[in-house]
Amino acid sequence: MDVIKTSEGDLEIAFIGHGTLMFSFDGKVIHIDPWTKLADYTTMPKADLILITHEHRDHFDNEAIKILHKESTVVVANRTVGELLPSSLVMKNGDEQTVQGIKIEAVPAYNVVHKRDSGEPFHPKGVGNGYVLTFGDKRVYVAGDTENIPEMKELRDIYCAFLPMNLPYTMAPEMAADAAKTIQPKILYPYHFGETDTSALVELLEGTEIDVRIRKMQ
Repeated sequence: MDVIKTSEGDLEIAFIGHGTLMFSFDGKVIHIDPWTKLADYTTMPKADLILITHEHRDHFDNEAIKILHKESTVVVANRTVGELLPSSLVMKNGDEQTVQGIKIEAVPAYNVVHKRDSGEPFHPKGVGNGYVLTFGDKRVYVAGDTENIPEMKELRDIYCAFLPMNLPYTMAPEMAADAAKTIQPKILYPYHFGETDTSALVELLEGTEIDVRIRKMQ
């Protein structure tokens, strides 16, 4: 677990694995893309807020949501997941809401280069979400499954960024480095990186002021 100091207390980050995270802040527990393959969620804190980036099975696991859910839990999801889980709060790219006291911005997450044999992108534009969360004076960007898309140029004042790096579904190290240089976070966590050599990203960002932190996120 890493701890990020904010103007309103500590943000604790637990690295569950793959694209799955857990944040704790101001007495609230936030689960992001929880997946029962990675953890025994019956032993973990119930969620005040669950964020689902998109509908692929390694990001949307209804069993994990059921285990983590309590009466006051809010599930925030993209539109496709919202159709499968009608009780969720749907946010589309560009939406902003404050939920459980946390400001949430839904931002684009999609492929431009990497596509299926049919020619369809693994993650089509306008479907999936990334999320920017505000914790006190710190803004945290959880990118979801995306490439280094042009919309990243619009992100401002990102303190901490989580960028995916697993081919062919998201980014190569070179693409993730380009994204990081565009966003300019103080701290960068590559995540959802599978068998990708994370040292390549570290080398590509040498000489920058970005603190690249490698955690076990396979």
